[in-house]
Amino acid sequence: MNLRSRNKVSADFSMSSMTDIVFLLLIFFMLTSPVITPEALDLILPKAKGKTTTQQNIAVSITKDLQFYVNEERVSASALEKTLKSKLVGEENPTIILRAEEGVPIEKAVNVMDIANRNSYKIVLAVKPE
Repeated sequence: MNLRSRNKVSADFSMSSMTDIVFLLLIFFMLTSPVITPEALDLILPKAKGKTTTQQNIAVSITKDLQFYVNEERVSASALEKTLKSKLVGEENPTIILRAEEGVPIEKAVNVMDIANRNSYKIVLAVKPE
């Protein structure tokens, strides 16, 4: 009487499916990594210790040349408050991330803080972690 099993278990392991999964993950992370970076402007921020925040409604950047940017859009200093009001209308907790490059006079940063104070916006000063 023949008692051997007809179904044989193969000891081979195919790596093709694992390679496909790794390749798809690589593509996913390559495509989503530019989306994660919040800064479009190349600013050298001052260094400080502190915690970071993930909540961001709008970013105001001030360059060394005293140019103002709301997100990536360049605006004049006189039109800054009007632009912020129009972009933050209807927000529940309006928050401004202030990115002032090293060497910017403190008066320019205080002007943005004053605009936020007058309109009851929360403002966070962005720094480079030490």
